Amino acid sequence: MRRAVAVVAGLLLAVTACSSGQDAAQNRQGQAGFVSGNGNVSVFAAADREQAPALTGETLDGKTWTLSDQVGKVVVLNVWGSWCPPCRKEAPDLVAASKELGPSVQFIGLNTRDLDKAPARKFVKEFGVPFPSIYDPNGKALLRFRGQISPAAIPTTLVIDKNGKVAGRVVGEVTKQTLLGMVAEAK
Repeated sequence: MRRAVAVVAGLLLAVTACSSGQDAAQNRQGQAGFVSGNGNVSVFAAADREQAPALTGETLDGKTWTLSDQVGKVVVLNVWGSWCPPCRKEAPDLVAASKELGPSVQFIGLNTRDLDKAPARKFVKEFGVPFPSIYDPNGKALLRFRGQISPAAIPTTLVIDKNGKVAGRVVGEVTKQTLLGMVAEAK
């Protein structure tokens, strides 16, 4: 029993340590279970890569985006929420990496747990995010990545190779330099 209480207390500490003040209030709006990652980077050799699951969804601007349409391109999939402080911190690096890599790499966001599109759209505008994001308020699209992305570890970024296989993953904030290196490895 003491061990279970200690585990629960540790999880609560991890959840609350990621934010404070207004951010904490935003996290409480349907964001139970939020756990910020530690920036752990995994890169997978070509022979060890797993196929990314099928992903199709409506973007924040009402268009349909499908992962299978991207075969032949490296794809960077970033899971984020407007309520997530580490997502706000990494946004400038994602924007810079997407601009530097240009159209040879397809960036796509997976906006999760924003209960309506307004805060997500505000985030995109505030940070000048140039790539689309699939709107996934209930996490159904995110759950397709079970085993590759923890539904509680927001943000997480995947680099998917030209064959649709997961070449790398960052759990937590990603930096521009890390992302550029992972994309180079995936090509």
